[in-house]
Amino acid sequence: MISKRDLLAHSLDVTGIGRMLRAARAWNGVLVLNYHRIGDPSDSWLDHNLWSATAEDFEWQVAFIARNFDVIGLADLEHALNQPRGQFVMLTFDDGYHDNFSTAFPILKSHGVPATFFIATGFIDSPHVPVWDELAWMSRTTELPFLAENDWLPSPVSFVGQNRAQGFRQLLTVYRTAGSELIGEYLDFLADALGTGRCPAAMSDGQWMTWDMLREMQAGGMTFGGHTVNHPILANSTADQQDWEVGECRRRLMEELGQPIDAFSYPNGKPCDFNEFTRAALKHHGYRWAFSFSGSYCPPNYADHFALCRTAIETDIDLPQFRAVTTLPQVFS
Repeated sequence: MISKRDLLAHSLDVTGIGRMLRAARAWNGVLVLNYHRIGDPSDSWLDHNLWSATAEDFEWQVAFIARNFDVIGLADLEHALNQPRGQFVMLTFDDGYHDNFSTAFPILKSHGVPATFFIATGFIDSPHVPVWDELAWMSRTTELPFLAENDWLPSPVSFVGQNRAQGFRQLLTVYRTAGSELIGEYLDFLADALGTGRCPAAMSDGQWMTWDMLREMQAGGMTFGGHTVNHPILANSTADQQDWEVGECRRRLMEELGQPIDAFSYPNGKPCDFNEFTRAALKHHGYRWAFSFSGSYCPPNYADHFALCRTAIETDIDLPQFRAVTTLPQVFS
């Protein structure tokens, strides 16, 4: 069933109202779009939700925003936020997947469009399968029809047919709410209970960028920011753990890239995923900007530079919906 929101997005295209709104410049401020992976996930055993767009759709999206808006890089952010009028769009990526280099970077470069990549440095220094991908792999490979309720999961989890995707989301919810120190125990429990074992380490082969790739992208006009070392949900971590994740990430990026790092994006990025200890750690280690993942955009003179809004771009956003998000973010982002 098509939602009212989707119907409205498509009607903007069909009626030509979207084009009129773009000409009238119906919003002012900074719209930050967030991506994770670019490409086709159909053959992957990992988390399909991490793919934001196919290569073809991403190229169309980049060309569209370059044609219709002022695309800015991280160095332009302060100026853009202080402008009373103007439609500024910024592109960001989280985590550090290899397709950011192999697929997204050539497209960005061909259109002369900058982007900022937020890197979880542990994936670069010691490539491994992240929790969400391991949970997706377990959900896809288990032969059990369901998992009974247990100390981790308050209700049964079904892996029958179309319920498998919902089952994965149930497993993911526990990861997002459990303390960081419990995640290994949780994965070991699921490995045994689902009969899958832990995800093979070889699944991480070729999944992540390297420092040399980041340096090549930097030379090509891209910028970088922190995304922790190990990608914990920071609010589920102690103040000391948060301080180390934030500070060590920045140290490694500066060591490898040779430039100051003053921007950060919160893993998962919802308002409940960071707290006053996170903000204190960011300030202590010299960050100036931090980005959430909760939708919306930043109007002129947006004051909270440690909770800058970002809007997720995902594969279920078709081209009319993308046009709607960028044309009327106060409604669609």
